[in-house]
Amino acid sequence: MIVPAMTTPATGHRIEISYCTQCRWLMRAAWMAQELLTTFDGEVAELVLRPCTGGVFEVHADGHRVWARHEEGRFPDIVELKQRVRDVISPERDLGHADRAAARRD
Repeated sequence: MIVPAMTTPATGHRIEISYCTQCRWLMRAAWMAQELLTTFDGEVAELVLRPCTGGVFEVHADGHRVWARHEEGRFPDIVELKQRVRDVISPERDLGHADRAAARRD
């Protein structure tokens, strides 16, 4: 039996989540990856979980850093992270309830 090779769209985006293995943040990174892949279904060609050390938790979208725990002093709320990723990879996209919830907070 021949299994076709998996292909990714040539125009897809790349997201990278770097997380500290010493701090055991793999599950947090994996959950955020799943949320981003679900939200940006069909737009993301590649999502990388990159193990690091030293308390690192960073998210990059198409090479742009959208979150750095050491700068923000906290982990991102998932809605906030989706908005920041959206602003880089698909600025015209409406996130629906996530955007409406943020507008109510402002």
